Amino acid sequence: MTIREQGQVSGADVSVGELVERLSAQVSALVRDEMALATAEMKRKGARAGAGIGIGGAGALVAVLGLGTLVAAAVLGLANVLAAWLAALIIGGALLVLAGVVAGVGITQVRQAGPPVPEQALGSAKRDVGTVKESMQR
Repeated sequence: MTIREQGQVSGADVSVGELVERLSAQVSALVRDEMALATAEMKRKGARAGAGIGIGGAGALVAVLGLGTLVAAAVLGLANVLAAWLAALIIGGALLVLAGVVAGVGITQVRQAGPPVPEQALGSAKRDVGTVKESMQR
């Protein structure tokens, strides 16, 4: 019994139309798989970032409470030397300057972070396109 009689077609006996149909189906499957990979990667990154943001927010809240206590202590301590209103004014001005410096550093960090892109999926897709181009040139 030959291959044709068994219902299977060898690579040499396949028509161009069938090859194009197979290529179309394989490219569609490849695109779907790459999109699924990108989605899974972004979900994983998003979950990790969300947890980090939540923990960071809790830490920031505790830091604000501690900073408020230290500010009150600084004002009370300086009030022993100066008038209370002047002590509060000096401490408040110093805090505003510090806040400006910290905000500037934060903005610089955000700009350097880059866009949140699915790097693994993009790399995989580029390799796939390169492989398809290479095989088409043969």
